Amino acid sequence: MKQTIRTLLAKHGNLPVAIDSVGDGADLYDAGLSSFASVQVMLALEEEFDIEFPEQFLNRKSFSSVEAIEAALSEILKEQAA
Repeated sequence: MKQTIRTLLAKHGNLPVAIDSVGDGADLYDAGLSSFASVQVMLALEEEFDIEFPEQFLNRKSFSSVEAIEAALSEILKEQAA
């Protein structure tokens, strides 16, 4: 899942640095992710994983790092499977 997240961040995140140089726990906003780009990443994730982010995940914290995105996705997918 992390590789898919990283691929989508590379494609839609418009980061000024290579996503490979950003650690899983590093703050993506500090790395240059804008609010607009985070929405683009969210839409790409929704399409890739065939999900919709619930309102509780529509915040800066959910997209603050690769680990945060993975945690949000895992929870959404777990709830969807239940």
